[in-house]
Amino acid sequence: RKGNRVMKEEILIVEDDVDISGLLKRILEDAGYETKQAYSGTEALLCCEKKQPDLIMLDLMLPGMTGEEFLLTLREGGCDIPVLVLSARSSLQDKVTLLKEGADDYITKPFEPEEMTARVEAALRRRGHHEEKSGAKVYSYKDLKLYPEGRKVLVLDTLLSLTAYEYEILFLLIQNPEKVYSRELLYEQIWKGGYYGENNTVNVHVSNLRRKIKEAGAGDEYIRTVYGIGFKLE
Repeated sequence: RKGNRVMKEEILIVEDDVDISGLLKRILEDAGYETKQAYSGTEALLCCEKKQPDLIMLDLMLPGMTGEEFLLTLREGGCDIPVLVLSARSSLQDKVTLLKEGADDYITKPFEPEEMTARVEAALRRRGHHEEKSGAKVYSYKDLKLYPEGRKVLVLDTLLSLTAYEYEILFLLIQNPEKVYSRELLYEQIWKGGYYGENNTVNVHVSNLRRKIKEAGAGDEYIRTVYGIGFKLE
């Protein structure tokens, strides 16, 4: 909270100039947003791995990994967080190139605070509408949210780094929380092959999935073993 006001979405500010970063932080927090600061592309990637922000404010002239390289890395990894580029470059070609590479908007420095916060609000609103579409259903269970369209899973706002098989197991379970899935059924549906009883593959992947959910801060058990049968959501 800020005073009696509930803080809204978290914005990651990626800007190596300390003064500009501080200015952005003040503007955004005055508008009611939470903020986190990163001063390089590498640091920003680490921040996104630990906890996925709702939006990224990105400068291009960064030490080491440039803003363009950070954006490409983010998008190639399947991350669809809205990214607003802040840059002194004002040419149409620069703007077009960045938008094609995955930026959601492009704001030229110097900027008016009111314009910046309006664009932030618009980007977050677009993202909210996008996730509410029927084709972008979100599955929720306790502190866990699964986004099928982006193939991403959040636990308490922490992005889980899952293998393809771990994701598929969780996706299957969360669609039918009351259903018990046998190891045979899980293996056949996810690995698309016959199950021969002695294969420990399913157990290992479920164990890894439990560990990652717990490490993300979830207090409860999420996947229950139904002895002699298989697994279901707890």
